[in-house]
Amino acid sequence: MSAKRPSIAEAMREAAGAVRAVGPVPVPPPAPATPQLPGLPEVPPRVAPSRQNTKAITAHFPPQVRYQLKLMAAEQSRTMEDLVAEALNRLFAAYNKPEIAPSTRGDTL
Repeated sequence: MSAKRPSIAEAMREAAGAVRAVGPVPVPPPAPATPQLPGLPEVPPRVAPSRQNTKAITAHFPPQVRYQLKLMAAEQSRTMEDLVAEALNRLFAAYNKPEIAPSTRGDTL
């Protein structure tokens, strides 16, 4: 029985003097996201008061939709969030649901 011939890849590594290990490479453990200094208490991230007890609602639309919404908000001297709240309340009303989306304006819609 003949001895096993070395693979071409192995022969090339030897010829090039490669030091690269063959086989699994150990992976170091991931570093903590925010390094904590010893002796300091952990500080929770600050949340703006206007965002407390709220959840983000996101959706993806073509860029023209965002542009038009921003333009309408500027024309009405309102925020995009306020226009979205108005739209959601109109949708809720159309489906006989309570209009619960808060408006940033003082007056009623």
